[in-house]
Amino acid sequence: MAGCFLAACPVTAGAQHVSPEPPIMGWSSWNTYRVNINEALIRTQADAMVRQGLQEAGYRFVNIDDGFFGWRDKEGVLHTHPERFPYGMKGIADYIHSLGLKAGIYSEAGSNTCGSIWDADRNGIGVGMYGFERQDADLFFNKWGFDFIKIDYCGAGQQLDLDEEERYTAIVEAIREVSPKNISLNVCRWAYPGTWVKGLATSWRISGDITPSWTSVRDIIARNRYLSAFAGDGHYNDMDMLEIGRGLSQTEEETHFGMWCMLSSPLLIGCDLTRIPEKSLELLKNRELIALNQDSLGLQAYVVQHEGEGYVFVKDILQRRGRVRAVALYNPSDSPCAFSVPLSCLELEGKTRLRDLVRGKDERPVSDCIRFEVPAHGVKILRAEAERRLEPQLYEAEHAYLNEFDDLAKRPRGIAYMPFEGASGGMTICNVGGHASNYAEWKEVFSEKGGAYRMTIHYVPAERREREISDRRLTVSVNGNQVELDGLETDRSKGVATVALTVTLRPGYNVVRMGSRLTWTPDLDCFTLVPLSE
Repeated sequence: MAGCFLAACPVTAGAQHVSPEPPIMGWSSWNTYRVNINEALIRTQADAMVRQGLQEAGYRFVNIDDGFFGWRDKEGVLHTHPERFPYGMKGIADYIHSLGLKAGIYSEAGSNTCGSIWDADRNGIGVGMYGFERQDADLFFNKWGFDFIKIDYCGAGQQLDLDEEERYTAIVEAIREVSPKNISLNVCRWAYPGTWVKGLATSWRISGDITPSWTSVRDIIARNRYLSAFAGDGHYNDMDMLEIGRGLSQTEEETHFGMWCMLSSPLLIGCDLTRIPEKSLELLKNRELIALNQDSLGLQAYVVQHEGEGYVFVKDILQRRGRVRAVALYNPSDSPCAFSVPLSCLELEGKTRLRDLVRGKDERPVSDCIRFEVPAHGVKILRAEAERRLEPQLYEAEHAYLNEFDDLAKRPRGIAYMPFEGASGGMTICNVGGHASNYAEWKEVFSEKGGAYRMTIHYVPAERREREISDRRLTVSVNGNQVELDGLETDRSKGVATVALTVTLRPGYNVVRMGSRLTWTPDLDCFTLVPLSE
C-alpha cells in the first residue's frame, strides 16, 4: 500500500525546495501545573531547560499557559495576576529571552478561559480575546514581547457556540495588523477544525487534551493517522503536549515521542523539568528522532500498510522522492505484533540499510522485506536507505486532501473517513461530492517519464438511504482534464468495485481530483496507475 502528498501544478522531482519552518519545540506549563503557575515557577523551568541540555537539543520555547490572568479594568485593559506574577508578563518574557529562548503565552477565542470553566479560576472570566483582539494583540506581542500564542476555545465553543473560522480569522487578522513580529500561532479547538486553518495558524490541535496514559496517547495517534495531506509547508497537526516523564512505561514513552516525531507534531514538554527521570530526559534529547521532527521537508508520515493490529507509517526525509525514508512499525495493541513489510510497499528497491533511531544502532540490511516483532504499545522507527526509489502505483483515498473536511461533527453529512472491511488498508472516504468544492485531491501523483497510464479506481457503492435515488457519479480530473463516469455499481453487498480509464500524466508531479458537482460519489477506496508502455 502506498500514498501520496502537494503541488498546484506538476513540477519536476528535482525542483529546488525552500525549507519550511519546522514544528516548534519547547516546554509548556499546562500538563503539570494547569492554572497553578507563578513567575518563580516559570523561571525555574526555563533555567532547567538550559541546564538539562534541552536548549542545546533544539527546544526553544517556554510557553506560559492559562493561569496568569488578573482582570480587565473598565477600559478593557488586561492585567496580570498580582500575586502569581507581581512583576508582570514583560519581565518574565524578558527573562526567557535573556536565556536565548522564546516566550509563549495563552489566550481564549471567547470571553472566558478553559481554566475558569474547568478549574474554577475566577480570574479567567472575561479575559479572553473576544471583542479585544487588537488591544490584546498589541499587549501580548508589542508591549510584553511574546513570540508564540495558543488560543483556546472553551469560552467561544462551550459557552457561546461561535463560528470557529470567523473567530480565529478575526484574531489572526488583528495580530497581523498590530504586530510586525513573526508570531507562531496555535489554534486549540481539540479537533481538526477545517482546511481554512492552514492560512491562519502555524499549528492546530487535532484532539482533546492529552493525559499521561497509554489510552490517551494511542487515541491521539489514531486521530492523526490520516491527516497528513492537511499539514506541510510549515504548518502542522498538533497532537498536544508531551507526557514524557509523567508515568508512562519506557516502551510507551518511546512510542509517544517517536510517533510525535514521525507525524511532525510540535514537541512541547509537559513535565516538571527539575524532576524528570534520566531515561525520559535522554529520550527527549534523542537527536536522531528529533531530526525526523525537524526535517527540512516538514512532512507528516502516512500509513502504507495496515494488517491485523499493526500500522506502518512512512515519510520522505532529506529529499523528496529520494532513496532515504523514515519508517515506523507501530503496534497500538496489547500484544506483540509481527511486521512483514515488502520494500516495494515503501517504494524502495535493492539492498536497503536500516538504522533503529530509538536505540541508535544499525540493523542488518535487507533486500526484499523488513521483518520485526514489536512489543505491545511499542514502535520500531527506522531510517531506511535503499539503492533505488520506485515509482508509486497505489494511491489511497485516505491520503487525499479533502477540501471540505473537518473533524468538528457539526454537519450531518460531512466528508469523512469510513472503515470498510475489504478496502485497501481497511479505509474509505465517504460523502464526497454534492457540489463542486467537495472533492478529494491527490496533489503529488508522480510519474518518472509521463505518458499514458491505466487508472483503476476502487470504490464501494454507498449505503442506500431511505427514499434516496441511486444517481451517484464520479468526475475524475487529471491536471484539469475531466472525465465523467456513470453507470457505476450500486449494490453495496458486492463489496469493492472497480472502474478503469486511460489517463495521461506529465513527468514529475501531477494533480488528480475526484468528486461530483451534481451528485454524491461512491465511497472511494483507492486508485492504481500502471503505465501502458515503457
